[in-house]
Amino acid sequence: MTRRTLWLTLRAIVGVGLLLATGWALATAGGAVPHQHWALGALLAVAALAGLVLLGATALAWRRDRRSPSEPPEPTRPRTRARRVLGAAGAGAGLVLLAVLAAAVVWIRPFPATDAALSALRADDAVDVVESGGWYGFVPRGEKPTTGLVYSPGARVDVRATAAVLRPLAEAGHLVVALKEPLGIALTSPEQSASAMAAFDGVEHWAVGGHSLGGVAASSFAAAHQDEVDGLLLHASYPLGDMSASDVLVASVSGSQDGLTTPDDIDASRAKLPAATVFTEVEGAVHAFFADYGPQPGDGTPTVPRTQAQAEIVAASEALLAAVAAG
Repeated sequence: MTRRTLWLTLRAIVGVGLLLATGWALATAGGAVPHQHWALGALLAVAALAGLVLLGATALAWRRDRRSPSEPPEPTRPRTRARRVLGAAGAGAGLVLLAVLAAAVVWIRPFPATDAALSALRADDAVDVVESGGWYGFVPRGEKPTTGLVYSPGARVDVRATAAVLRPLAEAGHLVVALKEPLGIALTSPEQSASAMAAFDGVEHWAVGGHSLGGVAASSFAAAHQDEVDGLLLHASYPLGDMSASDVLVASVSGSQDGLTTPDDIDASRAKLPAATVFTEVEGAVHAFFADYGPQPGDGTPTVPRTQAQAEIVAASEALLAAVAAG
């Protein structure tokens, strides 16, 4: 195999990889992509387009290389050795970046919501469920809520997967907003909570919170906006910086069997949180019990049913919102 043939083969492999990665992400995300932040759809579109363009350009190059010897070659400008080396280096770097893009598409694919979570998205006489480009809102019907929670899902978790845990908080009378994070990573837009808070009039007391990396982002927002945020809800999470001097009400809810945010991680976070922080460890719960998206790689093994653990998670979360509502 000549160097030229090897190069074109690598281009074809990367092009096919981009298309396969995009197709796999769409096929296995359980219909989640249209319901996430628009950045995810844009990334998939860019990857698919890049794959098509790369395959098309490679096919044209193969055709030129197989041109009949009787056909005169197309005229080209002579290039110096330096230009050839730079051109090859640039093309190689571009191909590597496209391969990284294919890998990113596979990695960024959201963990899709289960049927239990999707059923919790249905509006009824108690809760109206509103979807916008930036979030899902769980709005109590009847008396206008005066306490609200802006919630950031865990990394790469379908925002809809939070519904089974968040909807009961709305049934208790609190406005709850679950954010659609860019690419499913809360830290890509740490100020996103502000836009959600600004969209709902009449809420007098706000809490922010989140699951895992979403809680990390929420803690940063709470620390930077203590005049606007009264509470912080950490689900299997911990603060990014030191909040020990903050007067924000904090609840840390964790699972004893969590393999990703371990009990040791939660213990280490105590020094960074206010002394009045309420810690609740749900016995037997794992990381993936804080939403409904199935098992997660690296997580622990649960020793209690999901429904039992989530009832305790909801109770601890409602206790924080009740304290925030009381001022």
